[in-house]
Amino acid sequence: MNKISKLAYVDPEAKLGDNITIDPFVFIEGNVEIGDNCHIRPNAVIHSGARIGSDCHIYEGAIIAAEPQDFRWNGEEGLVVIGNKNVVREHVIINRSIRKGGATRIGNNSFIMAQTHIGHDSSIGDYCVLGNAVKIAGDIHIGNYTILSSNALVHEGCDVADYCLIKGGCRVNNHVPPFTIMAHNPIEYKGVNSFVLRKCNKSEQTIDDIASAYRHVYHSNTSAFNALRRIKADVPDSPEKSEIIKFMQDHKLNLAALPKGLED
Repeated sequence: MNKISKLAYVDPEAKLGDNITIDPFVFIEGNVEIGDNCHIRPNAVIHSGARIGSDCHIYEGAIIAAEPQDFRWNGEEGLVVIGNKNVVREHVIINRSIRKGGATRIGNNSFIMAQTHIGHDSSIGDYCVLGNAVKIAGDIHIGNYTILSSNALVHEGCDVADYCLIKGGCRVNNHVPPFTIMAHNPIEYKGVNSFVLRKCNKSEQTIDDIASAYRHVYHSNTSAFNALRRIKADVPDSPEKSEIIKFMQDHKLNLAALPKGLED
């Protein structure tokens, strides 16, 4: 049985699962779907186009599926698709897609802290943490098990891979390869995200091999092209090595924190 406050507005066309709690002064439009066991706290707004999974907790003042802040948007009916077991804290804004049938996507088991903004058509993976007041522009991908500390800013079109840590206040203006820590402004490579890798049961040998790969990229004073050749030749084969190589190739060796002139 759902518990819906008489002081909330829920459009009759909204599709609600079971055991949902909707607190006073919540506003939910039509063309919204909310899964089982969710809790929507006071003053949250769920706009048309929201698709929210089960066991999610939406806190006070959050706005889900807000209209995109992009001059290219002309009223197309985009979506925000949120998976299961996510926490969306106070005053978070998640914009829907600017493209008809497109979606801004949040995976499962992620924690999005207060005042964070997620722009149109971006995707957040599983088990991510976005700190207070993180700003994510449009068309951005954030990989699984990645942490963006408070006040981090990610520019449009950037791809932040799996198992990354972006330190607080960092401005990400290019693609961030997997398993790395980035910090400061201008952005700098600070090492391998060994803490999270250990939490995810990666072996010490695997972590050492990842560190060896990135020494070629960031500490050898050579181009990213030559670093890639050295990784292929020197680092033992593993799924993590393959992931690093694929990321570098897919992004045409265009990575964050490379010294100017060493990109290719």
